[in-house]
Amino acid sequence: MALEEKPEQATPFETPFAWIGGEARVKALVERFYDLMDLEPAYTALRAAHGSTLDNARQRLFWFLCGWLGGPQHYTERFGHPRLRQRHLPSETGGGTIGIKERDQWLACMDQAMVETGVDQALRVRLNVSFFQTADWMRNRGE
Repeated sequence: MALEEKPEQATPFETPFAWIGGEARVKALVERFYDLMDLEPAYTALRAAHGSTLDNARQRLFWFLCGWLGGPQHYTERFGHPRLRQRHLPSETGGGTIGIKERDQWLACMDQAMVETGVDQALRVRLNVSFFQTADWMRNRGE
């Protein structure tokens, strides 16, 4: 389920993982994302959907993004196929449902984290498109 490269958007990097700067940069992005979620009032619905602690979510998103961006497959090596939508159902996570508000807050928080961690603008644009498609598909509450 890696982010697909499109020929018309060729870059000097083999994968988005290489473009972002490898594991250390993915880790920094994930850490900033969850820090923002914890700190910023604009992300309260998103934060509420994550339960009392973010430690597990931080680790799993790091593992997932590494593979999704074309790097090491840490997540699938540990857990198999991500089954994103199934794993985000309220019965499995203990969190709330995912609606438009949570989707939009996730996207805004990730975009802010990408800006603050210095993700290249062209990569950020590409990732935002892919993140929107995935986040919208993850919604499990009709609105």
